[in-house]
Parts: sequence; C-alpha cells; structure tokens
Amino acid sequence: MILREFLYVDTDKVRAMLAQLAGGVAEEERETSRHEKRNTVGPRSVAQHLQVTGEERYTQKSLGDAIFPTLEDELETQGLLRDISDEVTETSEWTSGNLKRIAPPGSLIRVTAMGSLMDARYAASVFSGYASVALGLQGLGLDFGPKPAPTPPGKGKAKGSGSRPKQNPTDQEKQLEDSIPDFEGPDGADGKTLRAITRIARGVFAPGLHLNLFPLDSGEALISARLEEGRQYLDTEADILFARYGMERQEWTMVGSIGSYGPEDTSMPDLDFVRASGAVDRGSFAEGINVFMKHLGGLGFVDLPQHPGFSVIPFAVYRSIPRSADLVAFHER
Repeated sequence: MILREFLYVDTDKVRAMLAQLAGGVAEEERETSRHEKRNTVGPRSVAQHLQVTGEERYTQKSLGDAIFPTLEDELETQGLLRDISDEVTETSEWTSGNLKRIAPPGSLIRVTAMGSLMDARYAASVFSGYASVALGLQGLGLDFGPKPAPTPPGKGKAKGSGSRPKQNPTDQEKQLEDSIPDFEGPDGADGKTLRAITRIARGVFAPGLHLNLFPLDSGEALISARLEEGRQYLDTEADILFARYGMERQEWTMVGSIGSYGPEDTSMPDLDFVRASGAVDRGSFAEGINVFMKHLGGLGFVDLPQHPGFSVIPFAVYRSIPRSADLVAFHER
C-alpha cells in the first residue's frame, strides 16, 4: 500500500470519473442503533402505558482521502491508466515520437519525476519583499547599493528618463510587477531588473501555481501542469506552499490526462484570412491566430507546451511517503 502526501486533488474530476466507472461515489458512513422499552401500567382493559426509549448514533466519516486512491486502483484494474515514468527518462522515446504514440493526447497517465513548483505571483511577492528589505536597510544608513554616476554640470536628467514614471493604475490595471518599487540592491539587483523578470514570468507562466517535471537530466523535455485553485488540498497561500516544499526539485507523482504535446512546426503563419470579395474568412482567421500562438509557444513566450514536452490536466499530485525499510535500502545502495 502506498501512503501518499497529496499536494493537489481535483475532487470534481475524480468523483465524476469514479462515478462513471463504479456507478457512484460513497461520501459518508452512518451507524444507527435503537433500543425500545415497553412498560404496561394497570389492567390492560383500563390503561396501558407504552414507553419507548431509543438511542441513535450518527457518525459521518469523510472519505475524501480515499476517493483518489480508489479511482487510481480502478483505472489500473481496467487497463485505463498507464505509468510512463520509465519511458519519459529515455531521450530516444522523445526524439523517436514513440512516447506520443503510446500516450497520445487524452490518455490517462501516471508519471513520477523530479519537479519543482512555479508561481509568478510568488516571485513578484519575493522581489517586492526583497526591495522592501533593501530600502529599509538603506534607510538605516546601510547603503550597499551601487552609487549612481555623478551628473555632469549642466547635464540634468531629461524629463521622463531614469526613475520609473509615476502611475496610479486601478486595481484591475495593476500587474504583478507594479508591487516592486525602484531600489538598488547588492549584486546589481534593482527594481527595473526585477520588474522585467516578473513581466517575463507572468507571460511564460500565467499567474497561478504550476508544477514542472523534468524527466531528462538535460532538461530538454518539460512536463507541465497548471494546478487549478479551489480544489481540495490546494487551499493554501503560495508563500506557505513554497515555505513548505521549497524551490528545489524533488520527486512528484502526477496522475491525469495528457492535454497536448508541444508542436514541432512553429513557423510564422501568413495570416491570409481575407477573401477575394473583401470579407474576412472567420475560420482562416481563427486558425491563423492559433498558428501564431503556436509560434509564440515554440519560442517559450506564452504558457503553452513546448516541443517535445507536453501538458497534463492533473487529477492529483502527490509525494509517496517512504517507509523505514525503503529508507534503509536507499542508504545501503
């Protein structure tokens, strides 16, 4: 039996799939006991007193933790779930296209690999906190930042250059990088650089928690998943998740369906969507936009799978808790 520490469970998807396989999902257990006591007072022909005493105990037991393991076992029993943990560690499986043949889009898979978490919101929060510390230390006279070059006489700064322009965006217009003020810190870090990094982060990884698995040591293939908020077990703030699990790669197991593979052809489209009559061909326009987004995905500029990797629609993400015997065997190797 595997003891799992769940990071994420999409209970809605798990219940829906288990209901299709098993015809329903048990949600609670009920235990009831009842005792009756009958007392007769006086002659039966005159009066009769019936006293009924009962005891009923209701126990509700949450079966949430058992739902996903039940689904996982059921999928394996019916041959619907394939573990591709070994295949994804072989470079030849990726380059030959065999992986895509044995696990096409829509396949239910389980994959265990080294991976790490990524959240652009958390990165922006860390950078903002770093700026706050740097400014605080400078306010105490601990100015460890590089000194700006002196301005030559008569060469004042042009209006609008240098410092970040002041803006008062509404809450809807604010971006992650807006929380990072201007500052100069050690090792050349400054507000402008960290804002640029944050802009890239929110483009490459849409704000939210992502799990990135790196099955190859070379890092050439990426298995990515967006962990949707509001699902069971993913109810903690990002900073708490990162404080618990850290930023280093560790072994994760993910079960879900393959969303899509990164396209090999990411050439620029011609965007020829205007008919001879001058009308816009809506179908061609939509396809042209999709091809253009594939091109951007191939460059890594948007949150799309990049060849030869693929995306996963996750049902659950967990770590297997090692038993003492497993730890002893590991240290003996």
